[in-house]
Amino acid sequence: MILNRVASFCRKVLNRNEENLPTQELAVQVIPRQDHGISRSDISENALKVLYRLNKAGFEAYLVGGGVRDLLLDTKPKDFDVATNATPEEIKQLFRNCRLIGRRFRLAHILFGRDVIEVATLRGHHDEKAEQKQVSAQSKQGMLLRDNVYGTIEEDAERRDFTVNALYYSIADFTIRDFVGGIHDLDDRVVRLIGDPETRYREDPVRMLRAVRFAVKLDMDIEEATADPIERLAPLLRDIPAARLYEESLKLLQSGQGLETYRMLRDYGLFEQLFPLIGDHFTEDRRSQCERMLEHVLASTDRRIAEDQRINPAFLFAAMLWYPLTTRAEEMAFTSGLAFYDAFLVCANDILDEQVRSTAIPRRFTAMIRDIWQNQLRLSRRAGKRAFKLLEQPKFRASYDLLEMRAEFEAKETRELADWWRAFQSADRVKKQKMVQVINQGGPAKKRRRRPQQRRKKKPTSGSEA
Repeated sequence: MILNRVASFCRKVLNRNEENLPTQELAVQVIPRQDHGISRSDISENALKVLYRLNKAGFEAYLVGGGVRDLLLDTKPKDFDVATNATPEEIKQLFRNCRLIGRRFRLAHILFGRDVIEVATLRGHHDEKAEQKQVSAQSKQGMLLRDNVYGTIEEDAERRDFTVNALYYSIADFTIRDFVGGIHDLDDRVVRLIGDPETRYREDPVRMLRAVRFAVKLDMDIEEATADPIERLAPLLRDIPAARLYEESLKLLQSGQGLETYRMLRDYGLFEQLFPLIGDHFTEDRRSQCERMLEHVLASTDRRIAEDQRINPAFLFAAMLWYPLTTRAEEMAFTSGLAFYDAFLVCANDILDEQVRSTAIPRRFTAMIRDIWQNQLRLSRRAGKRAFKLLEQPKFRASYDLLEMRAEFEAKETRELADWWRAFQSADRVKKQKMVQVINQGGPAKKRRRRPQQRRKKKPTSGSEA
C-alpha cells in the first residue's frame, strides 16, 4: 500500500505515463475461502448469475464494494455490484437484459425485473494513454467530468473511494482480495479515503457526503486525514448537479439514521451546502424553531423506517422548509403591504425554486409540498363545510401531521388547533356537526331559545262593521 502511494505521488508530480513509469504492484492480501465468512448462499441469485456468466466467458468477475463490506460485517447488503475487465460493449453482448447508462463513467445495468445488478468495468489511471473509446476529463478545480478509462484490478482498487469499499470477492476461487488495507480498517472501525484526501475530494466532492454516510451507517469513525479537509472543501458541493445531490440527500436523510447523519453533516459544514435556506436559520445553540423542527422530523422519519412504515420525501422537505417559508412570508407581508396569505403563496414558489437549484426535488414532490403548506392555512378555517371538505383531501393526513409537529414549537393556539383536528377526525358525523357548529357560533354550543310569539295586530274593520 505504501509503495503504491509513492508511485501514485510520483506519477502526479512528474506527469509520467505508463510507457515511462512501470506499474507498481500493490501488496495484495488474498484471504482464502476458509478464512472469511462470505458464503454464496448470502449472495443474491441474480448477482451470482452475472458473475458466473462473465467468468464462463473468460472475463474476470468480482463482487465488489458495499456488498462485500456488509457481508463481512454480518449485515444484509442493500445491493450487489460487480466489477469485471469486460468493457461495457462486451457486457452488453453477453446479456440481452442489459442496458448501458452513464456519461461520467459508463456502466452496465443487468435487469432482472425490479432487481438491477450494476456491472462496472475495472478503472485505470487518468495519466495513462487512453485507448480508443476511453476518455477522461477534469475541470479546472480537479473534478472528474468523464472517467471512462479502463484498467486492472489493482488500478481499480486505487480508484475506489474508501478502503472498506475496495474489497473484491472472486467468483473464480471464492477468495477476497484486499489491495488497500480495507480488512484492517473494517476491524478498526475506520472510514479511510484511498489516496490524497484533498485530491480525491476535488475529483468528486460527493465523497465528503459519502464519508459521513458510511461513518454513521457503519458506526465508524472518519480517519483524521480523511476528515481534515472536509469543512474547508465543503463549498465544492455547489458545483455538483442538483439532481445528483437530491439523490444523495435521500440516501443521507432516509437511511434510518437521518438525525445522526444530519448532526455530523452539520459538524462538517456540509448540510448547508445541500439546504442553504435552512443554513440561514442555524444558530450557535441549535435551538431555533427551524433547527428543532429539523431534528424532530428526522427523528420521526428514523422511527418510521425502523417500523417499516412508508416514507414520503415531500413531507420531509415540507417540514424542513416550513420555517424558512413562514419567516420570509412574514417579512414580505410587512415590507410590501401584501396580505399574509398572498405573501405566503409568493414565497412558497420562491422557496421551492431556490431549493431546487441546490437539490433538484422532482416536480411531483414540489406540487405535494405546496399542497401541504397551503393546507396549514386552511386548517384554521373550519366554518361551514370547510372542515368536512378539507378532511376529504388526499393530502390531509400529511398536512395534519405537519400541524402536529408545529404544535411542539409554536404558540398555544397551534396546539389547540391540532387537538381540535385530532378529535374531529375520530368523531362520528353528529359529533363533527356539533364541533363545526361551535366554530360557526364562535363559542360553546347553546340551545337556541324560541322567540316569544307576538300577537298579531287585528286588521282594521271596515266602516260598515263599526
